[in-house]
Amino acid sequence: MIDKRRWDDCIAKSFNGSVYAWSWYLDIVHPRWEALVENDYERVMPLTQSCKLGLSYMFQPFFVQQLGVYSQSVLTEDDVQRFVLSIPKKYHVVRYRLNEFNKVDYEYGKYVPHRNVKLDLIYNYQSLYNNYNSNTKRNLAKASAARLEIDRDIKPETVISLFAENRGKNVRHWKEKEYKRLLDLIDTAIYHECCFVCGVNDVDGTTIGGGVFMCSHDRIIFLFSGVDETHKNKHALTFLLDYVIKEFSESSYVFDFEGSDNEGLARFYKGFGGAEVFYPEVRYNNMNGIFKIASKIMGK
Repeated sequence: MIDKRRWDDCIAKSFNGSVYAWSWYLDIVHPRWEALVENDYERVMPLTQSCKLGLSYMFQPFFVQQLGVYSQSVLTEDDVQRFVLSIPKKYHVVRYRLNEFNKVDYEYGKYVPHRNVKLDLIYNYQSLYNNYNSNTKRNLAKASAARLEIDRDIKPETVISLFAENRGKNVRHWKEKEYKRLLDLIDTAIYHECCFVCGVNDVDGTTIGGGVFMCSHDRIIFLFSGVDETHKNKHALTFLLDYVIKEFSESSYVFDFEGSDNEGLARFYKGFGGAEVFYPEVRYNNMNGIFKIASKIMGK
């Protein structure tokens, strides 16, 4: 049985702690989570197990970019490897993302790198703006000409609906239960003072975009967004991200764009002056023959 009080104390004190690792966050995104715990909760690693076709496997839950090993003390490559090798053998297939502070030897063969983009907000806004690329600045000018406004009173349901009615139509693996889980996650994170939601209204007061941002451990994570694609020429998302960057400039926060391996999204995020960082995924399949082929279903 996991002692969640001591678990959260470890996450609070970990040099690489994250909103993704709070017990309440894990309880929502994957209620059946287990864990590896070292000593008296000095280091911990959540395990996200499940079962399909009678086979046990580990996967990355929705709304969680990174997990891995969290530590209150110095964490070496050997420490991380020891945790990875301690993943229970009952998991025949593993697709599990560690965090950017978990250093690994990619030549070992079980690791695949993923890209993230983040921006240090310690600088004043003008300095940050100066590092935007020309395309981002041009799109901000278009948003300004459209007289867009920020709405801090937007409801999370509105942002979720914007996504579902637009980009969500092409995301077939998201069902009603995923949207309900997301709303529960947002509401719980707001209760824990780890989340804020912002909307973007056009000149007529119509909501055309919005975003959900998680805040914890001096990091603002751009978790989720929805945009009305019929107004894409107004660049609501660019306007929104610029607003958040401006609001938190000259602070100790790092803005985490939460991705992406998608080249187009990565280019868009780097347009705000963000830098690429990489984090590893543990990936292996212990199945043989036809079972190995069948188990690929789990990775989809």
